[in-house]
Amino acid sequence: MRLALVHARYQLLETVRIPIAVVGSAFFPAVAMLFFVVPFAGNDPVGATYATAAMVTFAVMSANIFQYGVGVAEDRDQPWNPYTRTLPAGPAPRFAGRVLAGLALTYLSLIPVVVIGATLTEARVSAPAFLLALATVAVISVPFTLLGLAIGYSMPSKAAIVVAQVVFFPLAFGGGLLSAPDQAPGFVEVVAPFLPTRGAVELMWATTGDYPVNPLSMVMLGVWVVLLAVVAGWAYRRDEGRRFS
Repeated sequence: MRLALVHARYQLLETVRIPIAVVGSAFFPAVAMLFFVVPFAGNDPVGATYATAAMVTFAVMSANIFQYGVGVAEDRDQPWNPYTRTLPAGPAPRFAGRVLAGLALTYLSLIPVVVIGATLTEARVSAPAFLLALATVAVISVPFTLLGLAIGYSMPSKAAIVVAQVVFFPLAFGGGLLSAPDQAPGFVEVVAPFLPTRGAVELMWATTGDYPVNPLSMVMLGVWVVLLAVVAGWAYRRDEGRRFS
């Protein structure tokens, strides 16, 4: 655990030295809140609460896909990364440290969305629901962390940037993050339960409101976690074999 915290501190220091890397993950969700949620759903307590929860999910997805997908790919190009992979501590402390740092940055990226929702809209949640939502953020980060790791360990940095961008928006739109609950276009409602974004946002809606989750969305969210864990593990082992065998 001590080594994991050291790696987490290193990752955080490396990130905050480039402030735009921190600002970037919070920018799009905050802008979406200002341009779409505040004017169209800001005066509706229920609608604003659901929309804010959706933008929180949007921010979680953005922070993790780009942070791990692009960040890991760029780290693999640096001489420090191959050196740390030869150390006798093994990969666990580095993985744990990266995940801890990523989770801290994810929570940091949520601050603008939460502040806008609390001050410029009628979105409201109770204190217990807010605490439960904070815990839910860690849960819904898992599939997007694994997706980012799969991209980062399987591709060079230039390709990872493109793939992360290509994957991000279809997942957000197809999962219904840009629509009110059960009010997305028909084809989105058909596809959404099969995407990890839908299961994630339904958990946030259920935490902050009275939304009944779709069992199919929850099952598929679990399937995605297992599938992405397998792909991320395979990508890591393949990269290690190419570099050190």
